[in-house]
Amino acid sequence: MKENRYPAVFIDRDGTLNEDRGYINSKENFEIYPFVFQALRLLAQFNILRIIITNQAGIAKGYFTEKTLLEIHTKLEQKATSAGASIDGIYYCPHHTDGKVADYALDCSCRKPKTGLIDKALTDFPIDKKKMYMVGDKYTDMLAGINAGCKKNILVKTGYGKGEIELNYSRWNRKPDMVVETLLDAVLFIIKDLRGK
Repeated sequence: MKENRYPAVFIDRDGTLNEDRGYINSKENFEIYPFVFQALRLLAQFNILRIIITNQAGIAKGYFTEKTLLEIHTKLEQKATSAGASIDGIYYCPHHTDGKVADYALDCSCRKPKTGLIDKALTDFPIDKKKMYMVGDKYTDMLAGINAGCKKNILVKTGYGKGEIELNYSRWNRKPDMVVETLLDAVLFIIKDLRGK
């Protein structure tokens, strides 16, 4: 019997789900945008997988530990549950070539724009590869989606998004498929796109 495959949205974290305050090194400094849980609920309503894909080089640079990162992600999941929303998976890259923490100071395959985190999600979830979307606030997010073969790559203007557009957009070889204000706007577009409207 053939396994059911589902659409998936790969969502960047900092600047897309929450305010980007540089290296977020405590759960107290982690502020989620007010529209996020509505967006996650809508995706769930349409059986679209919700997967967070995030670079967290602060671990390699010694700004915070993996334990702290997991506490932040626990807070995110708990707040989502309280709001009647859910996240299917959270994947993070703790590496950076300029890292001070030896175990993480390496050139990995998981740091966006490389596709290692998405590749891992593809092994863990029954994802329809023809119905994958990437949403983020940086060009590296867009490139990760392009490199992974996502159907559409959507840049949000929250976080670094607006600055990326103003300063760098004209220089990008591959443009996002869509530029929107927030994650919620991206989700509304994705639902319409999947329904062929």
